[in-house]
Amino acid sequence: MATQRILDFLATRRPNGPCLVVDLDVVRDNFRAFEKALPDSKIYYAVKANPAPEILRLLASMGSSFDTASVAEVEMAMDAGAPADRISFGNTIKKERDILRAYELGIRLFAVDCVEEVEKIARAAPGSRVFCRVLTDGEGAEWPLSRKFGCVPAMAVDVLRHAKALGLDAYGVSFHVGSQQCDLSAWDRALGDAKRVFETLAEEGIVLKMVNMGGGFPTRYLKDVPAAQAYGQAIFAALRKHFGNRIPETIIEPGRGMVGNAGVIKSEVVLISKKADNDNVRWVYLDIGKFGGLAETMDEAIRYPIVTAHDGSETAPCVLAGPTCDSADVLYEKTPYPLPLSLTIGDDVLIEGTGAYTTTYSAVAFNGFEPLRSYVI
Repeated sequence: MATQRILDFLATRRPNGPCLVVDLDVVRDNFRAFEKALPDSKIYYAVKANPAPEILRLLASMGSSFDTASVAEVEMAMDAGAPADRISFGNTIKKERDILRAYELGIRLFAVDCVEEVEKIARAAPGSRVFCRVLTDGEGAEWPLSRKFGCVPAMAVDVLRHAKALGLDAYGVSFHVGSQQCDLSAWDRALGDAKRVFETLAEEGIVLKMVNMGGGFPTRYLKDVPAAQAYGQAIFAALRKHFGNRIPETIIEPGRGMVGNAGVIKSEVVLISKKADNDNVRWVYLDIGKFGGLAETMDEAIRYPIVTAHDGSETAPCVLAGPTCDSADVLYEKTPYPLPLSLTIGDDVLIEGTGAYTTTYSAVAFNGFEPLRSYVI
């Protein structure tokens, strides 16, 4: 929800046009909650969630490590004060020249999910540590991840075996249980797969040392979600179940769970209309839509809380849409969004829980609209 600091900023600065405001105090509290929930796991913040320099500097100063998806993100993390040994190149799809550049910058921890990627790393980043991503079903996630990343556990064994043969450090396995994962048991299933990879390779004398348990930690949108402490207890119980007293080094990669609830987008109602005189559903058009940063409304997967000055008065369902000349720029139509009947053109609305995956999804100049502006306070 919007903190008093965010509300005061909007009231005094009155920024023109849609904008995101992020409260660093909330990010700080979230980092401490993850530290407390999983004290034996290293925190690698997923830079892609929100790479604002102020957020990266704060997290680097608190001792966070960083999960990066590109050389640009590696450089952002380093500019924020993170040393190379606290940065992972976690994208499984990398150009060989980007692997080389990261290696030159000192990065020694890389994600893979196939032998072809291992061969690139062996050439461009010899001797580096690699971890292989294992496919998960993503069941229980509001934003499930596709089969684009990862391989089946049996193939992960082959991939890590190949890495060892090419002189790389076959370091561990990773998985991602799906973004906005609200099923606490999801990590149990994935850790069971990880353990089988560990056991199979141990029989060949290849001793893996690390499990990267990925992200998936949710932020609160319209429904309550478990607290970080509940995730910590469930994950630790699953680690003990599968690994007993020989728990490996572990990593978590919170992104949404670190910054999602720290941000609020201020938007303006541009138009309210109907498609027919007898239509009982209004169309409400905002000055921000899918192409302005709200891409996660695709398939209505993420339903953001929307706050108006008229809250508490009578509501009716609306189709909510963005301002661009693109028919795909509709946020909520399958399940219309209840908004006050007294809402009018020119009203501001606050879209909460938007600290993650908004600014980086915003188009540069689609239809001539400027990218989503961001303020970090």
